[in-house]
Amino acid sequence: MQVVNNKSKLPSLRKKSPRVSFFLMNLLITTTLFLLSLSWPKESQAMTCPPLLSQQFLRLQDEAPQNLCQYNGKVILVVNTASYCGFTSQYDDLEKVFAKYKDQGFVVLGFPTNDFGKQEPGNNKEIAEFCHNTYGVKFPMFAKTTLSGPDANPLFKGLIEKTGTKPRWNFYKYIIDRQGNVVDSFNSMTSPSNKKITSLIEKLLKEKQP
Repeated sequence: MQVVNNKSKLPSLRKKSPRVSFFLMNLLITTTLFLLSLSWPKESQAMTCPPLLSQQFLRLQDEAPQNLCQYNGKVILVVNTASYCGFTSQYDDLEKVFAKYKDQGFVVLGFPTNDFGKQEPGNNKEIAEFCHNTYGVKFPMFAKTTLSGPDANPLFKGLIEKTGTKPRWNFYKYIIDRQGNVVDSFNSMTSPSNKKITSLIEKLLKEKQP
């Protein structure tokens, strides 16, 4: 009876083993890099977020933290608001302008303040209910803020520094382009639907995203 010597096959198996390990290692590395790449666009956006938008504020409705970098690449209208002001009806125009251009990359950011004439006395919940129930506001609104003193809103600090103009009353407006640059400011008397504002928005929307 002939005995088969299996030992002679062992060297060939040993030679194949490193190749298999190398293949599995490459597969693992490739898979890991692919999974990591899924998060790269968000990280890249955060890295390129302009300084003016690299800030966090609380959402008006639930006080959840919101990073303004999420609006990077959009044309932005920033406005300080109040519920009991002669210009409060501008909420209606702000919402209409937002609805008209939002799908093209435009957003309105509202910041209630009690700084001018004490015309925003309510808390965040009361302000949110007023905006929704009275004017159907859907554009992003942030928690009640202050525009002066040591606790002044840092976004408005930057806007004032860039333009050299500061809000003198409620519903003062600043326009920011897709690159995060402050382009212009408009006083309370200028309605959001004024041609000066809408023409500027349309012009900036034609610019390519960064």
